[in-house]
Order: sequence, then structure tokens, then C-alpha cells
Amino acid sequence: MLIISIIALVSSLVLTGIFLPWMIVFMSSHHEGQKIRDEGPKWHQKKSGTPTMGGVVFVIAATITTIWVSIWQNKMNNLVYILLISLLGYGIIGFLDDGIKLFYKRNLGLKAWQKFVFQIFIAIAIICIAMKDNFKFALFLPLIGTISSVVVFTAFVIFWLVGFSNAVNLSDGLDGLATGLSIIAYATYAYIALKQKNFSILIFCMSIIGGLISFFVFNHKPAKIFMGDAGSLALGGGLAAVSVFLHHPWSLLLIGIVFVCETASVIMQVISYQTTGKRIFKMTPIHHHFEMIGFSEWKVDFLFWTVGLIGSILYLLIWG
Repeated sequence: MLIISIIALVSSLVLTGIFLPWMIVFMSSHHEGQKIRDEGPKWHQKKSGTPTMGGVVFVIAATITTIWVSIWQNKMNNLVYILLISLLGYGIIGFLDDGIKLFYKRNLGLKAWQKFVFQIFIAIAIICIAMKDNFKFALFLPLIGTISSVVVFTAFVIFWLVGFSNAVNLSDGLDGLATGLSIIAYATYAYIALKQKNFSILIFCMSIIGGLISFFVFNHKPAKIFMGDAGSLALGGGLAAVSVFLHHPWSLLLIGIVFVCETASVIMQVISYQTTGKRIFKMTPIHHHFEMIGFSEWKVDFLFWTVGLIGSILYLLIWG
């Protein structure tokens, strides 16, 4: 099982490593690059024009690898379909969002309600497949206990997938930040899947890790390509699905603690400004706050990666 998972990692790593340089050249030659928001740190303007949508490559590489390894091992089942739908579904939403931004040469893609509707649709599709697979729709709620209800579980899955797909998306604001955090999170779940002998989730996680390792070579500072929403939304959707179908949904609050903090910082900033007219942070998501107080991108990256790693280790030590 371990050897097969390593083969999956190498397969995705090689596929991404082969096709990503080609995409960088293609995007650069067609002058298709990221437009940096004016509201962001001024020194980020020099990144304007950097090729984006690199997430398409590692998402496709992970998908191809997950499929061929699962077929090879005769393990192609509904769980694999669920994982791939979560990855590809949210990746397609991001692809459409990125495509509109590039086509209209602006930093606004799909409207918020359009994203939300598509995200809910994918979450419901996942639940429908789980129903066919006789999945146990039981959810543990702190202070309440375990609730066995399809309705409650469906509402939770929608909230979880939509929330964490957007959380990873918010974290993708510095070169290599979301890539490194995602490697740590998926590696943690790969370990849990290995312990549980859950072949499908293990192969899925290892396939994504392989693609992300290759992608990081081109995404670390100074980034030659960004993953775009096509990558970040896909990664978040995949993480949420993995946590749910490993029966450890709440683990993502600690394993993905940086994603949670990034989202919380935006929510707190908006509430504070709308109610008091004052800002809590110099800029949100919170990685920009650290930049504004003098941290370099590398320093923020290493700090946040360390926090993410500590969160994962703590979860494994206490509950893993």
C-alpha cells in the first residue's frame, strides 16, 4: 500500500513537472498574466503579468494519477468519484473565474452568487453519490453528541466544502504560501488514511502532494506562475471532502488552522469596520498584515508553514 502510494506521488510529480513549464511558456507568449489588485500591497504590483491558472496542471495530473492507479489496483469506487468531483468540480469553478479575469483583463471573475450556487451544487452531488454507497450520515457536534441525519449532514458538507474552498483561496496571496500549506495538510491526511488503510483517500492525497511538490518549484518566490482560483478552490474542496470521508471533519480546524485564521481575519476586519469604522488589521487576509508590519514574503511563508505543521502534529499527537 505504501509503495503504491509513492508510485502515485511520483506519477503526479512527473506529469506536473513535464507540462507546467510548457504552460508557463504558453501563458507568457500570449501575455496572459495575473492582474494584481490595487487594494493590495503596493510592492505586489511588480507581480502583475505573472502567468496564472497553474493549478489546472497539478489538478489534472492528480486526477489522471488517481484514476489510473485506482484502476490498476482494482479500487475504482464511489469514494474515488466523490474525491475527484470535489477536486475537479471546485477546480472548474476556479477555472471559469480565472478565465473571465484573463479574458476581460480585470481582477473580478464570477460573481459571488454564481460561485456560491456552483459550490453548493457540487456539494449536493457528492452527497447523492454517498447515498448510493450507503455512507453513514452521522455527524458529531460538540456539546450535543452524534446526530444521524441526512439533512444535518448535507448542510454541514455544503458549509464545509464551500467554506474551506474559499479559505484556501484566501490563503493564496503570497508566492508559495498556499502550496506549502496544502502539502502539509494533504500529507497529514495521507498519514491518517494510511493508518486507517483507506486506499482511495491515500492515493488521492499522495497524487495531489506529488503535483504540488512539482508546482512549488515554479511557485516559490519569485513565482514564475500562480495556481489561480483553479488550483486554490480545488485544493480546498478536496481537503474538505477528505476530512469528511475519513470521518474526521473537525480535524481540518487544526490541520488547516492557517486557512481558518486567514478566513477569520477577513470576517473580523469586515465586522469591525462596518460596526466601528476601525480596522483590526493593517490589511487582510492576515498574511498581508504581517507584510505591512515588515515581514518579508519568505518570512511570512515560513511562519505560516510552521504554524500549519504544528497544528497537524498536535492533531496527530492528541487525536490521530
